[in-house]
Amino acid sequence: MIVCKAAITDGKGHFGIESITVASPREDEVLVQLVAAGVCHTDYDSLHWDTPLILGHEGAGIVVKKGSHVSHVNEGDRVLLNWAIPCNHCFQCNETNYHICENASPVTGGLHGTNLGHAHAMGSRSGNQPISRSFNLGTLSEYTLVKQAAVTKITAEELPMECAAIIGCGVMTGYGSVINAGKVKPDSSVVVLGTGGVGLSVLQAARIAGAAQRIAIDINPQRLAIAERFGATTCLRADPNDKGLLAMAEKVRELTGGRGADYAFECTAKPELGAAPLAMVRNAGMAVQVSGIEQVIPFDMNLFEWDKVYINPLYGQCNPYEDFDKIIRHYLRGELLLDEMISARYTLDQLPAAFDDLLSGKNAKGIIQFKHV
Repeated sequence: MIVCKAAITDGKGHFGIESITVASPREDEVLVQLVAAGVCHTDYDSLHWDTPLILGHEGAGIVVKKGSHVSHVNEGDRVLLNWAIPCNHCFQCNETNYHICENASPVTGGLHGTNLGHAHAMGSRSGNQPISRSFNLGTLSEYTLVKQAAVTKITAEELPMECAAIIGCGVMTGYGSVINAGKVKPDSSVVVLGTGGVGLSVLQAARIAGAAQRIAIDINPQRLAIAERFGATTCLRADPNDKGLLAMAEKVRELTGGRGADYAFECTAKPELGAAPLAMVRNAGMAVQVSGIEQVIPFDMNLFEWDKVYINPLYGQCNPYEDFDKIIRHYLRGELLLDEMISARYTLDQLPAAFDDLLSGKNAKGIIQFKHV
């Protein structure tokens, strides 16, 4: 067992840095020493999930110890962590829909339909009280114990661990929404609503896919300036009073020959903008809801006219056995910027500042660096 520091929330909006004890791995588990962890909006949201848990679901680290049934990684290997852990034998996994595994997914009903990890792979607080981990990982901790399907070996020595850490959620979500779900075509037009870490990943994937027109929309001028570097051909500053971005949709139509864009990706996580991508696309265009809006929202069905498609993919339809290697190859070829996406670095004790900078829109992506590195 290992005693280490971890960020723990009470589920009622508060969190602190506490000591936990992490167990040794069972036969199908891997003990990982975290090197870096990403900070995203979901981590902040999890402060209000009404249950105590270890925060964090993006991370990369070093294998410290592995169980007897684990063969794809060894002690000392560098690994990135994947929160949509497949079981590899359910209906959806057999359909290669590993991201919506019926047995293990913390989002689609696996593990009792929670966003937590209730397996042996968890930590315990002082007093030996069990504590669950966000999305079965809990990466805002110096060590984590995870199922073997949650770890992917990093074979490219040129990939910094900080960059690996952000691949496992935000980058994969944006990249996969374009490549796997949207299947964006060359020479097409793409609109991206929201230019945080996920939106920047959408822009980059659209460039990789060959989209000729890549329109970035945000209310934050600082983020729009960053978006140009990440592949936006046009940047438009939205008016916060533009309900549903309908006036902005008219501007998009002007820029796309009067008909609207071929694809629009919503990356704001704002429920009031859930229908906005439909207003941006042409007839028979595709609207992609990337940010995971789950609230009940009203829809004007006229926005669906005519033959428009609206999809809500989870995690960019991640196939961990193929997609992570593809993303890393794009990075190594200079086609996907990851170092440049990391705006600031913090220690675990500086997590409050990391959340503040996230919420203010200051960062494209914030990273927690662990002191033992």
